[in-house]
Amino acid sequence: MTFEETKLNDNILDALYDMHFDEMTPIQERCIPEILNGHDVLGVAQTGTGKTAAYLLPILSLLDDGGYPEDAINCVVMSPTRELAQQIDQAMEGFSYYLDDVSSIAVYGGNDGTRFDQEMKGLRGGAPVVIATPGRLLSHLKVGNLDLSRTSFFVLDEADRMLDMGFSDDILQINALLPRNCQRVMFSATMPAKIRELAVTLLHDPVEVKLKVSRPADKIHQTAYVCYEPQKLAIIQHIFKQGNLQRVIIFCGKKERVKDVTRELKRMKINCAAMHSDLTQPERDEVMRRFKAGHIDVLCATDIVSRGIDIDDIHMVLNYDVPHDDEDYVHRIGRTARAERDGEAVTLVSDRDIRRFIQIEKFLGKEVEKTPLPEGLGEPPAYQASGHKSSGGRRHGHGKGRRGRRK
Repeated sequence: MTFEETKLNDNILDALYDMHFDEMTPIQERCIPEILNGHDVLGVAQTGTGKTAAYLLPILSLLDDGGYPEDAINCVVMSPTRELAQQIDQAMEGFSYYLDDVSSIAVYGGNDGTRFDQEMKGLRGGAPVVIATPGRLLSHLKVGNLDLSRTSFFVLDEADRMLDMGFSDDILQINALLPRNCQRVMFSATMPAKIRELAVTLLHDPVEVKLKVSRPADKIHQTAYVCYEPQKLAIIQHIFKQGNLQRVIIFCGKKERVKDVTRELKRMKINCAAMHSDLTQPERDEVMRRFKAGHIDVLCATDIVSRGIDIDDIHMVLNYDVPHDDEDYVHRIGRTARAERDGEAVTLVSDRDIRRFIQIEKFLGKEVEKTPLPEGLGEPPAYQASGHKSSGGRRHGHGKGRRGRRK
């Protein structure tokens, strides 16, 4: 289905034409008409499916059609991180190119007082669209810099990540300030029980749109080492000695593990840095800037960077810990093999994570290639898969795992 077949207005269609957007993605095809028709929407779709356009396009079209207060904040889009808020704001700039009276302001933490004052002026002027992180928006609300009593649209993007980061109370506080007739849209990459509970609290008779999590891209070469926990650092050292050092993200399950692994990598003289929630926003920004610029070879991180961050040239994703579920695995390894590139995804499967990884393999519909442990590390734990036991070190021998405007 094309965008031309929707009820999006001509100004939005002109911008899409200039941006060479024609066919809608499945999430856009199913969400755009529902939002245009005034329904609350609960969308479940992974990163990269086009969900930002799925909610921005219909909301911008409705705002441009008019009938909303000129001096009010008409739409609030909530984002879990500054990085995602910036990306949404950039998308907004393109989609609203021909909209004379619809502009946005991005509001996020980690800045000095000058930035806060600039945000205050924009908010008090009644910016039609506000894109914000929860903590920063609450800071402005507490000092009276904005009024949400006439807001018409409220969007939660990456809602599951916001809950993971501890923003549940913040979201409920903000929601309590919105009018009852505010149209609410909520997007999440996964649907755990806590997201279902939040949706019941926030949304009124929502239309639920759920896309199946797609399998990882074929260009991702997936391998795994079956090992004991104390063997993991030696495996990483072995991998990097093979030359696979640049443009690597190592994912760990907890921030404490990130700190420990980063410390050990530095002892190995590996050019690395940590990314986790204990860092201040300026510290996180600086780490990401250096990593994107190639000044850091290896980024060791929690799932804070597994979604919503556009880095196209990641060579390898290494799961130090097995992710908790299938969808988290897909999101993590999806950081590599982007923009038509090849990529590698390596998972270290400890004896206590074997059962969880087998469930991931069932989701993938295939058994991930097991790489033998490097010489001198001893035997791996037995790997129970496909109804029989096998040794992670003996199954595969000793190969290296590797539109001008519309007329």
